[in-house]
Amino acid sequence: MEKWITRSVALLCATGSVALFWTFGVFLAVPWGESRMLSLNSVEWQVLGIPLLIGMAVTWGALHILAIADREAHPRLYFASCVLLVIVSAMAVIGGMAWTADRAAVFAS
Repeated sequence: MEKWITRSVALLCATGSVALFWTFGVFLAVPWGESRMLSLNSVEWQVLGIPLLIGMAVTWGALHILAIADREAHPRLYFASCVLLVIVSAMAVIGGMAWTADRAAVFAS
């Protein structure tokens, strides 16, 4: 019975990390679209760095919580969950960038 509780907490943490990666994508879209990634000021670095670093930390925590439930008993399920979380996190960044680009197109016209 404790396994499903542990998996539920890991899923909750993973959902939060995906939301942080989506937020990173939202803030990344403008400088990326303007091709000025190498000329960001300190405020822009902070706005990009906070969701990225906190998202990575929460993802790391989610994977460690998931490891409590599945690493030894179900190593393939654990590995598949890790790969899935990485893919979903990358898709969240891309989704955040696409969402911002769509909003920018609406306001530009």
